[in-house]
Amino acid sequence: MDFKKPDISRQLDSLKSLQSFDWRSLQKFTSPKAAEDLNHFLEALPQNAGKTMLIATAVAWGAAGFLGLYTTVQIQKLTELRAELEEAQALQPIVPKIKDVAVNPKEVQEFEKKIKDTYQNLSIRSNGASIAITSQSTAQFAQFREAVGHVQNGGSGWRVNIDRLCVGRECGQNPLAASLKINKVSVDKPG
Repeated sequence: MDFKKPDISRQLDSLKSLQSFDWRSLQKFTSPKAAEDLNHFLEALPQNAGKTMLIATAVAWGAAGFLGLYTTVQIQKLTELRAELEEAQALQPIVPKIKDVAVNPKEVQEFEKKIKDTYQNLSIRSNGASIAITSQSTAQFAQFREAVGHVQNGGSGWRVNIDRLCVGRECGQNPLAASLKINKVSVDKPG
């Protein structure tokens, strides 16, 4: 059987090894003699490493410095562009979205029932959010025109679009025919 030491004992061992470390050995790197040794090392470097190695190192450091400078300039340009973009977005007005929404078909049917009594010589039918007005004779043109106007002013907030309008003999069986689609305008808050 192999028994492993618990984690606590490992931590205690590492603390003991840290306590046993000779901290005075680091003093030699902070002494004035250490700075003198570094200076001597750097002066003797061309003789020890060779000029080719020093040139290669200088080129590598120069390339790294150039790359760092180029990156700094590009980051500065990007920061300026971001500030300009935020300023442009701040100046852009917030515009609400406007869209057409079909009117409730029950509302259109109730309106159809009301105007059928007023315009008895015309055929008025509702289908969903649209109303079709037809007549078999051009003699009812005045009533037809008034009925189309009545639909356009019919409901609160209605926006009436003419899908089909035909007046005259070319229309076939019904020389007066209009198909009107009814919507309401909806204004949504900007996102």
